[in-house]
Amino acid sequence: MQKYITQWLWIALPLILMVAPRISVANDPCKRAFCFYYNWYGTKKVDGRDIHWAHGLIKQNPNDPNDPNAPAIPGGDNISSSFYPQGGTYSSNDPKVIRRQMRQMAKSRIGIVVLTWWKGSDMGLESIPTIMEEADRAGLKVCFHIEPYPGRNALSVREDIRHLNATYGNYPAYFRIGGKPCFFVYDSYLTPADEWADVLTTHGKQSIRNTPDDAVMIGLWVKEGEETFFTQSGFDGFYTFFSAVGFSYGSTPSNWPYLQEWADQNGKLFIPCVGPGYIDTRIRPWNGATTRDRENGAYYDRMFSAAVACNPAYVGIATFNEWHEGTQIEPAIPFKCDEYTYLDYEPLKPDYYLKRTAHWLSEFEKTDNKQGQPKK
Repeated sequence: MQKYITQWLWIALPLILMVAPRISVANDPCKRAFCFYYNWYGTKKVDGRDIHWAHGLIKQNPNDPNDPNAPAIPGGDNISSSFYPQGGTYSSNDPKVIRRQMRQMAKSRIGIVVLTWWKGSDMGLESIPTIMEEADRAGLKVCFHIEPYPGRNALSVREDIRHLNATYGNYPAYFRIGGKPCFFVYDSYLTPADEWADVLTTHGKQSIRNTPDDAVMIGLWVKEGEETFFTQSGFDGFYTFFSAVGFSYGSTPSNWPYLQEWADQNGKLFIPCVGPGYIDTRIRPWNGATTRDRENGAYYDRMFSAAVACNPAYVGIATFNEWHEGTQIEPAIPFKCDEYTYLDYEPLKPDYYLKRTAHWLSEFEKTDNKQGQPKK
């Protein structure tokens, strides 16, 4: 019955920093709400060049010699996004930007920032201490989204956990569930379940379990039939991430009641992820089939309604500022350059999705507050 209710909902609902005091927000952040956040943007003014605002076009088939390289998007006013940020492009290393973004998330009632982490392969490392400090000032927590950096495997992730705990574990904003830090692992399926089991089960030879680096580990559920992977691998739970409904089994809300039921029966955390829409054709011109129109906010409402109906322990918001894929809830404005006319949120206000997030998280908090603890 819950499955049919959810399907109906989907169809029917159209340095000073360290000592500065915490800010005051109208409502406390929701401690059950994760939001995926990207600190990989750079500008010429702050970083010496446009980073990620400038971007090469991604081939549909990198190994196809008949798929030629296309001119890269140069940055400046011509950025690698179908939307344009309010106030223009920004640097993720700018403390003022970080402070503004943490406050925006807090006012949206988001409680936990899920920070993209590529080991040492991108420019985001410099900003992490400031993110930790500003998140704490805004009443937020921070955990890490371990991305598929070159050479990642289960053993390297074990070392990543040790490094992140040692480097950032003493920050007050470092998020924990039941005293354990929490890590999301994007594309966890790239590593076989038995290799994960060596690190994530109590019988594994390289296990983190019952050690000082024990953690709540969340893998990505993509395809139908991933039950065996999550049973054998030792992950404590799973998330769906993708904002394009129907793109994957996990990103399809009609499957969420089953995923919640299976998680409950198997002692796992299920974290359904919602988003306002999807469009990545500025960097993947061939991927128009994955575009999902925002429908003046109705798309976001349907995804959030479906997530709330499942009554999960946590919900994920994908994303705060992934501008390449058009999943951002960060404010956007109408803008036009010589090469491109950007999409915008009109007739909605630039901050509509921030306010709508606050609304839905207030609705989410009315549901049963589950323990949020994976069973052992």
